[in-house]
This record gives sequence, C-alpha cells and structure tokens, in this order.
Amino acid sequence: MLILVTGGTGFVGNNVVRLLLNRGHQVRVLSRDGRPQSCFNGLDVELIAGDVCDYSSVAAVSHGVDAVIHCAAMVHIGWSQMEEQRAVNVGGTVNLAKAALSHEIRMVYVSSVDALGIGTEDQPATEETPRTGKVPCSYVVSKSEAEQELRNYIDDGLDAVIVNPGFMLGPNDWKPSSGKMLLDVAEKKPPFAPAGGMTVCHVNDVSEGIIAALEKGVTGRNYILGGTLLTYLEAWSLFADVVGNKRPKRRIGKVVGFIVGCIGDLISKLSRYESDINSAAIKMGSLFHYYDCSRAVDELDYKITDARLAVEEAWEWFNEHGYVAK
Repeated sequence: MLILVTGGTGFVGNNVVRLLLNRGHQVRVLSRDGRPQSCFNGLDVELIAGDVCDYSSVAAVSHGVDAVIHCAAMVHIGWSQMEEQRAVNVGGTVNLAKAALSHEIRMVYVSSVDALGIGTEDQPATEETPRTGKVPCSYVVSKSEAEQELRNYIDDGLDAVIVNPGFMLGPNDWKPSSGKMLLDVAEKKPPFAPAGGMTVCHVNDVSEGIIAALEKGVTGRNYILGGTLLTYLEAWSLFADVVGNKRPKRRIGKVVGFIVGCIGDLISKLSRYESDINSAAIKMGSLFHYYDCSRAVDELDYKITDARLAVEEAWEWFNEHGYVAK
C-alpha cells in the first residue's frame, strides 16, 4: 500500500513512517518544504512539499494513495495561540478529511486523550466518558473541535478512525515533543511534581496501534492508545531514577500551584510570549489524565510496554543524538 503520512517529522509521525516501511508499505510524507531532513536519513520515503492548512496541496498529495494517517498537529499547553492551533489542528484535519472523502480512501486521525473526557485517580476515563472537566486551553479546544469536524465528514461517508494516544516516550523524538518533559526533569531536577497523573505510553506501542486502527479499526470509533497510569510524582521519580538524579520530594499543593501559574502568566504577559509555565499548564497538571485502553486491547490487539523501558529508551536516544545538556 502507498500511505500518506502527515507530521512525519514529528514524534509519533516519524515512528509511524518507520514502522510502515518495516511492514513493506510505500510511504509518502507531506512536508512543509519537501527538503530532506535528518529524521528521514536512510529511509526510503517520498517527500512532497505542502501544508496541511492549504487544501490544494493536501488534495494533490492525496492523489493515488491508498490511505492517509494524519499525525500533524500544533501543540502548546497554554491560553495563547488559539487561532494558530485551530488553523493547524482543526483546519488541517478538515482538509485531510475532504481529500480522503473525495478520493474514497481510509483515514486515521491521530488525536489526543486531551480531546476526551477526564478520568479520576480511581476511575480512568474511556472513549465514552462525557467530554467535560478538561482545562479549555488552546490545545484542548482545538483537538476537541477537530474531532467534531471530522465526525461531520464521517457522517457524510468518510471512512475514518480516531486514535487518542496518551503521554508518549521513546526514540525518534526529533523536535523534541513529549520527551521535553523528561529532558526538563533531567536538567532542572525539580523538587516538586504536579499534583495529578498521566498515562505513560511507549511510542512504539502507539505506532503499532495506529497501524492496527488503519487495518481493522471500526469506522467512526475512537480508540484510546494508553499505557501505564502514574501520578506525576511517580513518573518524575522514574525519570530521576533513569537519569541518575534525586527524586522530587512531593506534589505541588493547590496554593503553590496557583501562585506559580499566576507568576507564569504575569511573566508571559510582560514578555509577550507564553512560556510552558502558565496557569493553563498548571491546571492541566493537577488533573488525572488516566485512561482505559481496553477497547484498543480487545479490537486492535494493542500491547502495553512497561513505562520504565519507554523512559530508558527515550533517554538513551536523547543521549545518542546530542539532546542532553552536559
């Protein structure tokens, strides 16, 4: 099969490209400039210049392919960049959906658990959990709206499946993406961790799940591609163990979190640039992003790798490729 992948320079997209090639598929990658990049070294991919925000280029690059896996996204957890994230996350998804529908090809949309409802420490969320409780920051809003728009095309006959990965770690995180949290914990050695929790996944498991969704996912269904449920304190302690640092001592309390968020917002306002430390990010960190991936296990034969191995392989890859501060 000839499969179009968007976001091929990103974390999950690059791993999906590599897995598709290993499976014997031909891969076409939509890239904004179309020039060879280090993340594709040694990979037999067809690079086509184009932008997911431009329908004409999306329609052209979709011609002749057997399926599309849409991984491209803009990610920033904060209050700013709403229009930019809507343009990429919503507009780009609409363009891919239009093209896939017109060419009558299957589409897998790589969304996020952040588009779903929120779980609790005792009760992980599922695909059917009411979609309430999340912090309405620009990323959450744009990914939620993207799914809503995609469903309109599914209602019109588009053959599409939606996958919702958790927090991913592993190799080939070129930007870096979610691995930035691991690098920050390694470099800054924070004494405190956010109050909530997350679902830690190995990117290889997620990539396998995405291809399984392409092959046998039910049209219109969401599939959570989850992993190990850890509080941020547990996760950051695991990070510290792997990199050889001291563990954080405790969770950030509500009052301290509120103050840190306010200070971050003030600094962002004065600098006119919103940093990663802001009240939206602090509020997101206080939630339990716990998700049940039973549907993917049952219907896609989804597998879960131990979280420690995901952290170790991410850390090893970052070291090998010069991302770790000396």
